[in-house]
Amino acid sequence: MSVSGSGQKSQLQKFFSWRLHGDGKSISPGEVVMPHERLTWPRTIGIGAQHVVAMFGATFLVPLLTGFPPNTTLFFTAIGTLLFLAITAGRLPSYLGSSFALIVPIVAVSASLGPAFALGGIIATGATLASVGLIVHFAGAGWIDRVMPPIVTGAIVALIGFNLAPAAWNWVNQAPLTAVITIASILLITVLFKGIIGRLSILIGVLIGYAAAALQGEVDYSAIGEAAWFGLPQFMAPQFAWSTLGLFVPVVFVLIAENVGHVKSVAAMTGQNLDDVTGRALFADGLSTMIAGAGGGSGTTTYAENIGVMAATRVYSTAAYVVAALVAFGLSLLPKFGAIISTIPAGVLGGAATVLYGMIGMLGVRIWVQNRVDFADPVNLNTAAVAMIVAIANYTWVPFGMEFGGIALGSAAAIGVYHLMRWISKLRGTNLEAATPASAPAGADLEWEGYATRHKKES
Repeated sequence: MSVSGSGQKSQLQKFFSWRLHGDGKSISPGEVVMPHERLTWPRTIGIGAQHVVAMFGATFLVPLLTGFPPNTTLFFTAIGTLLFLAITAGRLPSYLGSSFALIVPIVAVSASLGPAFALGGIIATGATLASVGLIVHFAGAGWIDRVMPPIVTGAIVALIGFNLAPAAWNWVNQAPLTAVITIASILLITVLFKGIIGRLSILIGVLIGYAAAALQGEVDYSAIGEAAWFGLPQFMAPQFAWSTLGLFVPVVFVLIAENVGHVKSVAAMTGQNLDDVTGRALFADGLSTMIAGAGGGSGTTTYAENIGVMAATRVYSTAAYVVAALVAFGLSLLPKFGAIISTIPAGVLGGAATVLYGMIGMLGVRIWVQNRVDFADPVNLNTAAVAMIVAIANYTWVPFGMEFGGIALGSAAAIGVYHLMRWISKLRGTNLEAATPASAPAGADLEWEGYATRHKKES
């Protein structure tokens, strides 16, 4: 596979031989460091470490919320990131961190059947995503936009965040004061500081909440003293149960949306056409998720936190992500480090979860806003309305021993209600809107604008 530009070469050949950008010390105005380029190694290592810090808060919060060993999760994010970079031939810079979309099914299955069965569900999720990646690679990504227009994609992302709300309250209820301090710290840091400090508001807020919890005697340090300084992460073998699939497989819709959105974002920021690497990205994330589930880690996904670092530094070099993966791998071999993370008390988790779960929900709303989804259209309105209530109330259906929870049923409702109502409205001549694909590049909303003009005249 080749890329445009002078001295065209296979990106896979360049994977460990990045071309130096200019003098390697500075970036001229209007320029960016491309994926196949790098700055000097000291600068590249510094940016790679910054990527670790950017993903750290969210990546570690997932195992804390699910009860999985933090070091094991970090270990598999490092392996998954290197695998992702190799499969995408070094063309798509990304860190594969822990996926929040899998928190609900992991917690639910771990509570009822045990964590080993949750790992089996993670593997099933990864296998499904990898299969979708293969289909996209050979058939193109157009069918994803048709099945999941913005109203559907936004609803699925939003309902996952809001479905998690009761879990956040359970933690907050155990230590309300600590939770409030954590929430306040996150919010204030976000608006008080610019740059990397502002983007690390959740991580810094957790540290402040941890300090407050320690002063109140809410932290148990016993595990730190018992942990070794060096050692392999704690691995676990998966087990499989047919009944868990209904909880896990619907998460694939979210992982697809996240990966496609990541490809489009990087393409827009680097000026490259990366449509042909979409299938590879989906396959790589699916394979990474399967490997994580096979050893005791949570599923992975491309991380928006690291897109923020790239946008701020204008460095899209995959060399920085190789450094980030190696740093994460090294940290995962420090059991005492993981033990420190595991001491974070419930109040701090509740405060951070309140913000994070709400942000996940609002990311879905942002998809609607960015794509100008018109809720005057009854098809869009009813699609979101039904899906959100099903998820927030956590409707449950248990046919033939397989449990479908609020996220699964809400996702199915979003897709089913939209397409059924749209089909009937077309037959009846009441159709109002042809949806703009969620993954369409900026400026691809002319069809929507045409609809808006027509609809205004009709009304």
